[in-house]
Amino acid sequence: MKLKEEKIQSTERFSGKIIKVKHDEIRLPNDETSMREVVEHPGGVCIAVCDPNNQFILVEQFRYAFDDILLEFAAGKLEKDEEPYQAALRELEEETGYQAKSLINLGMMYPSPGYLTEIIYLYLASDTTFVGQKLDHHEFLNLKAFPLDELTRMVNNNTIKDAKTCLMVYKLNEYYKERIK
Repeated sequence: MKLKEEKIQSTERFSGKIIKVKHDEIRLPNDETSMREVVEHPGGVCIAVCDPNNQFILVEQFRYAFDDILLEFAAGKLEKDEEPYQAALRELEEETGYQAKSLINLGMMYPSPGYLTEIIYLYLASDTTFVGQKLDHHEFLNLKAFPLDELTRMVNNNTIKDAKTCLMVYKLNEYYKERIK
């Protein structure tokens, strides 16, 4: 069965500081037409870092869209023409205060593929040194440290709700399980 939809025409409805919103007229596999709303986003990175006590550093921050304070791994959006690897190094230091000599690529994710073009690249920081946070002037967050088994429990009992952080916990469990074999 044919699955691919074809764009007929696209109309930009909104252009903001970070996102653009488009209405696309599309042709369905059965040759009928329909509309798709697409939010274009530059993409982002999510970085896990483990401190010398084998605790993973998460950031606690207020998320306006949900009117809630969430626990998340350090993350941020890609700047124009920025490579994900470089963005991860930058965001790691800004948010957690750690520098990494290298990053281990743990894959990527589509946070909400029904309407959003964002791709989040997942990294594990290795060979790290604490140098102090360098928060942007509009960032307000607290650092919290947890062992991986506690993070796993927090994902399973819905204390951690952020999708990229939930996936990162899963990826970390798999990464370390492979190292034990």
